[in-house]
Amino acid sequence: MGKIILLLLLLAAAGAAWLWFCIEEPYRGFPAEGIFVEVPHGSSSRSVARLLKREGVVRNAVAFEFYARRHPKRSLQAGEYFFDQATSAHDVFWKLANGQVFEQPFTVREGETMFDIGRDLEAGNFMPASDFLRAAKDATLIQDISPHAMTLDGFLFPATYHLSRHPTAVGLTTEMVRKFKEEWSTVTAAPAPAPGNASTSETDATALASTGLTSTRPMTAIVTLASLVERETPKREERPLVAGVFENRLRKFMPLQCDPTVIYVLEQQGKYKGTLTLADLRIESPYNTYVHTGLPPGPIGNPGEASLRAAYQPAQTNYLYFVANTQGGHFFGATLAEHNNNVIKYRRLLAGEQAPTR
Repeated sequence: MGKIILLLLLLAAAGAAWLWFCIEEPYRGFPAEGIFVEVPHGSSSRSVARLLKREGVVRNAVAFEFYARRHPKRSLQAGEYFFDQATSAHDVFWKLANGQVFEQPFTVREGETMFDIGRDLEAGNFMPASDFLRAAKDATLIQDISPHAMTLDGFLFPATYHLSRHPTAVGLTTEMVRKFKEEWSTVTAAPAPAPGNASTSETDATALASTGLTSTRPMTAIVTLASLVERETPKREERPLVAGVFENRLRKFMPLQCDPTVIYVLEQQGKYKGTLTLADLRIESPYNTYVHTGLPPGPIGNPGEASLRAAYQPAQTNYLYFVANTQGGHFFGATLAEHNNNVIKYRRLLAGEQAPTR
């Protein structure tokens, strides 16, 4: 009798050791390209264990199921998982229990158009550009906030998105618009700063940026204005100033004369060569702000949070003009005489000369 008990104890110990080995010891090396495993929705721990064994991810299905049953409060999450190195069943379980599905980062940069985004998606082998553009041209997702929008351009928020191996265009545009709405609610929730005195000093950019008044324009107009601001300056601190210049020109019914609107037209026509000519500035299009007063019919790109905030709370200033300063920023002027002087500064700086101080 004692020998039988001893034998049973030895068998139990061997079984426990075998389970421990199957659960804790890393199993197999994968090929360099790794393997993907899709866990269907509603899968039981037993079916997942069998799937993982069949794909060669775990050493033994029974051992994996046993470990899973020891954690009844943790369910295995559906999704696609990637394995490229020897992994223990313990680690496989927690990877699935924590939903660490395979994702690839995809970044939408501030100011990009839906056409830029489509090209980037195709270049990254995420999806054909045509698939994304088809989804982006369906404005249904923003009918509640922009009922007259023709496309989603302007509402595809610039951010880094984590995509599955086979993302859908509609799923991606839905996430981008959701992110836009989230950011928009943050921008509009912030109280408008108290108005201050306008200044014409080029060194007062920060002060002016803090003296803006909340825009009373419709939301779509603010987003359109933000898209112009985004394309005009890379400097965050300048954006309220640029928005203030455009607001001033709009109030005076002056053409905005925003070069990026012309570039936008030429890019859509495949005619942009990197520089603008006088003939380009005369091209007929409702988006050409040299030919037409007021804002363009819609956004010319997808603005980020800083540009949305600047367009929503533009600086209160008397500036009507700005020109590049060769350092990534701009000289601002309240009168045409000031502007012409700033243009001279710009040209002298380009030529390597010292700019005049007045």
